[in-house]
Amino acid sequence: MHIEISPLMRQCLDATIVRLSQEFSGVFSRETVARYVWESYVQIGEQPRVGPNFLPVIIERFAREQLWAVAQATGAVEKPLPEVLFVCERNAGRSQMAACLAHKLSRGWIAVRSAGSHPDEQIDPVVVEAMAEIGLDVSAEFPKPLTDAVIRAADVVVTLGCGDVCPMYSGKRYQDWPVADPAGQPLEVVRRIRYELYHHVWELIETLVPSVNLLDLQRPTGGKS
Repeated sequence: MHIEISPLMRQCLDATIVRLSQEFSGVFSRETVARYVWESYVQIGEQPRVGPNFLPVIIERFAREQLWAVAQATGAVEKPLPEVLFVCERNAGRSQMAACLAHKLSRGWIAVRSAGSHPDEQIDPVVVEAMAEIGLDVSAEFPKPLTDAVIRAADVVVTLGCGDVCPMYSGKRYQDWPVADPAGQPLEVVRRIRYELYHHVWELIETLVPSVNLLDLQRPTGGKS
């Protein structure tokens, strides 16, 4: 794959290929890892709002996620936890909030991913603020494009206003949550969206986490989420 990039970025991507090849040794060849790293660079792109020092980190995280998804979907590695994929259009608001809440509320009993059909350049700052109010930090997250790999790896696909762009595969459970888009909304509206997502997420957790483990989880109650 021939791509015109700076020598420094090429050096960073080569180093990423080395690290991921070691991490996925015995699962993927170096050539396969390299292909996913370069494809991740193309998909993420040179986002103008991402600092040059952080872009290689984002590309490595995205490539790692894609490789794990492919490995899980093909059965190359065991999938010990139920996998939930949250999808919205920009992956800058609802799907990020839902994924963060699912990880927090399930205390690691659910593996979580999120993606966007048309990902934005950054997480909505008001969403970051609203999540910080309940002690959850999404500031280090980044909008990710929806790929076939993460859909195939998921056991449950939750859509939040992304239309019909998400492919349907047999053997998967699909849910659509009619939750308002926080984009451009004031903080008080985003708080209500957060609260609604909080309860949707908990209802989902109850169907995925064994009942014996639910006893250790914090069920949301009335009031602020």
